[in-house]
Amino acid sequence: MPIQQLNDEQIKSWSRQQKDQWWLDHVYRGDMAQLSWRSGLTGFLLGGILSATAMYIGAKTGISIGVNLISVILAFGIFKALDNAGIAKNFTILENNCTQSIATSAGYMTMPLVACLPAYMMITSTIPSWWQMLIWMVIIAILGVLLAFPLKRRFINEDQLPFPEGNACGVVLDTLYTGDADSGIFKAKLLAKVGLWTAALQIILSDGWMKLLQFKLLRMDQWAGLTEPWFLKERLDTYYYQAAVKYDLWIPKILGTDFRTLGLRFTLDAAMLGVGALMGIRVATSCLIGAVLNFAILGPIMISRGEIAPRTGLDGQLVPLSRVEILNQWSLWWGIVIMVVAALISLFAKPEIFKGLSRLFKSEEKTVQAQDPLAHIEVPLWISYLGVPVFSFLGVWATHSFFGVPWMFAFISLALVYLLTVICINSMALTSWIPTSGLSKITQFSMGALDRSNPATNLIPAGMSAEVASSAASLLSDIKPGYMLGAKPRHQVLGHLIGIFSGTLACIPVYFLLFLPPDANGVRHTATIITDQFAFPAAMQWKGVAELIGHGFNNLSHSAIISVMIAAIAAVIFEAATIISKGKFPLSAISIGLGVVLPPEAVLAMWIGAFVFWLKENKHRSSPKDSTGYRVWVDGMQAVAAGLLAGSALIGIGNAMLNVLM
Repeated sequence: MPIQQLNDEQIKSWSRQQKDQWWLDHVYRGDMAQLSWRSGLTGFLLGGILSATAMYIGAKTGISIGVNLISVILAFGIFKALDNAGIAKNFTILENNCTQSIATSAGYMTMPLVACLPAYMMITSTIPSWWQMLIWMVIIAILGVLLAFPLKRRFINEDQLPFPEGNACGVVLDTLYTGDADSGIFKAKLLAKVGLWTAALQIILSDGWMKLLQFKLLRMDQWAGLTEPWFLKERLDTYYYQAAVKYDLWIPKILGTDFRTLGLRFTLDAAMLGVGALMGIRVATSCLIGAVLNFAILGPIMISRGEIAPRTGLDGQLVPLSRVEILNQWSLWWGIVIMVVAALISLFAKPEIFKGLSRLFKSEEKTVQAQDPLAHIEVPLWISYLGVPVFSFLGVWATHSFFGVPWMFAFISLALVYLLTVICINSMALTSWIPTSGLSKITQFSMGALDRSNPATNLIPAGMSAEVASSAASLLSDIKPGYMLGAKPRHQVLGHLIGIFSGTLACIPVYFLLFLPPDANGVRHTATIITDQFAFPAAMQWKGVAELIGHGFNNLSHSAIISVMIAAIAAVIFEAATIISKGKFPLSAISIGLGVVLPPEAVLAMWIGAFVFWLKENKHRSSPKDSTGYRVWVDGMQAVAAGLLAGSALIGIGNAMLNVLM
């Protein structure tokens, strides 16, 4: 059944009361099950699993993965199977919509955990308590929801803005439940199969899982004499280097520097293959160019010139050269500058996203209502009018009490939080892009100009603005498919709130387990956050901006300053070329910078994934739509990528837990 929508003339000429009445009469499905106990519980569980997966991927790549379509397909597949088995009735379309709303909300809760919070920890050497992180994240996410309530009526009910991501989700839901259900079942099975095969591979690559299998289950330490578990090395080139030592083989070097020192390794990482598939060949190639330029060309040159060299650590021990040292001593700065400049140009090159401000203040002649037809199902506006001041104060209190941001600066930052939230919502409405990278830098630089001495003054308010804006924008994007399908707005808002708790309760324990494990004395150290496995590129970007605000360019070498200037000019040229070519320019300045802060081995794996999926998609795009090739590589590409991500991430998280327990 086609989704009913107003035409352009009706959108322009009708009052909001007419639009609301039409929606109530023709679209609303008040008698259909929506936020039921099973949709709430399913959303809570899926949200927790998918948010932990998103955090795992974000810590590796700095990229936020959307979980709405994944949750829709999983929920559909699970309850379709239960229905076929006679165990439970199939989900209604609106129950699935509520489930995806909860899961999507949970997925967006990972942003502070991979950006501002690790940056704050690294730059201050302070680890907040888990309960402080939970309270702060919940407060600012709820503030975003409260800010979104009044804007929903303007952006969705009256202006009928597209919200492309939410619109796509609504179309997929409608297709699954009223159209081609076989396609949904196929995608769910495809996701499950790829996820299981990936999980099996990841188990073979994991020391914890193999220790459980070989020592605890098979007792191979007793009858086979094993002292260490066998597992496949994720870095496949390890086997070559072992043979090179044994047989005196050639060790690859660039200008006398070992490939391993430069981080040039070959890794079997299924999650990165999936990320590459989702990011596409253009972005992946740009990342690869950034990695090659930095670690295969500039890094070796700077090492040979002595500008990157071993140093003495705070403990008096010599810190050898490594990828992290190359990044921190020299290349981080130009990598950050090319990303920040490109993000800001990209933001301000889209003036249409700022029109949301004018929408808020335009004439209300058509919106003054004698009677609100949706008053019985919309969230009452008084909740926002009361809740926004209360949660704003709570946010300021938590920012001051937990992170040491002075009261005055915490209150000042609220103005930027409100302004940037409206901009983000409008951007999400028009493009499905939440420009938190560029907008958070505006907050960082603005607050840094007021207080350069305290890094928390720019990091935490910037994190607050990013999380509030993403929570508000994601809520309205979640509500869009519900509006298209006739759902109760109150149920979706409640679902979004459930998702906030699902995401934080799942992610924070996993965060401490993966990135802040205690040492032998039970003490946690910020030095464990950045590893070869988890590069935290988003956090490194935030940390670098905070350090530039605090110290300027005084501590940078002459060559580093020159590289920063060239990077800024390159960002301007690349973004201008992208704008002039209307998006057809083959390189992305932001992605080149991302390739600098990511481990080269991860970048190569992402590029391989992007290249393979690009080849397969081009090969099968013209195939019949019912052919296996088209269904897997074109229509089912997201399901395959999601299976790679989920299988790898969940087993990786489980491996960390097993290592702690055993």
